[in-house]
Amino acid sequence: MKRSFSDLPLAPELQSVVQELGYEFLTPIQAETIPLLLEGRDLIGQAKTGSGKTAAFTLPLLQKISTRIVDLQKETALQALVLCPTRELCDQVTREIRKLGRKQIGLKV
Repeated sequence: MKRSFSDLPLAPELQSVVQELGYEFLTPIQAETIPLLLEGRDLIGQAKTGSGKTAAFTLPLLQKISTRIVDLQKETALQALVLCPTRELCDQVTREIRKLGRKQIGLKV
C-alpha cells in the first residue's frame, strides 16, 4: 500500500506546498527516509535520479528548521548546511529547497 504525503506529520505550510505541487504518494526513498529524519535520526540513502531524494531530506529539514527570530538567537537553533558535489546539483537542490520552503516566513536559502 502506498503511503500518502498527507499521512506525514508535517507543518501545515509544508502540507500546503506538497499539495500545491501535486505530490500525492511517497516514493520508496521518501517512505523509508522521511519518518526517520522527522524523528531526528541520521541516515545515508541512495536512489536513482528522479526518485525524490531531494524532497526526502528537504521536507524533514524544513520541518525542523526554525525561522523565528527568538529561536535564531539561541545557540541551539537548528540550521542546515547542504553540500553537493557539483555546482549544477547545488543549483538544482537550492531551487527545490526554495520551492518546498516557499511558505516558511523568514527562510533564507
